[in-house]
Amino acid sequence: MDNARRPERSRARAWALQVLYRWETTGLEGPLGSLRQTLAAHRVATERRPHLRRIVEAVEEHLPEIDAALRSVLENWRLDRLSVIDRSILRIGAAELLHLKDVPPAVAIQEAVRLAERYGGQDSSAFVNGVLDALRKERA
Repeated sequence: MDNARRPERSRARAWALQVLYRWETTGLEGPLGSLRQTLAAHRVATERRPHLRRIVEAVEEHLPEIDAALRSVLENWRLDRLSVIDRSILRIGAAELLHLKDVPPAVAIQEAVRLAERYGGQDSSAFVNGVLDALRKERA
């Protein structure tokens, strides 16, 4: 992937976090419903929309599998007890790891950690890194 696309994908992931957060906190019908509302209410740059849509579609289409995969590597935590932000970041990372084959695993993890550093709690980045790395190892 060329360097020009990297910032757009990073920003698309941040929008995906907003979409998933909105979905979980407002009770909208699925991530795609939240995506439609987000795109109607906010000006998302055209170049960010394709990757944003791919992430949200992967989460909606594969949510049971993504959540089961995350549950299989969570130690001493329940997925439903995580903060909405951490859970959403893990779903984005897992969607990229498991279903977006053009995203290298190391990039998916690194980008999820960046989201956690920016939007999560004090320990979120280390937690996200550990969970997604365990998922990567389990699926290798």
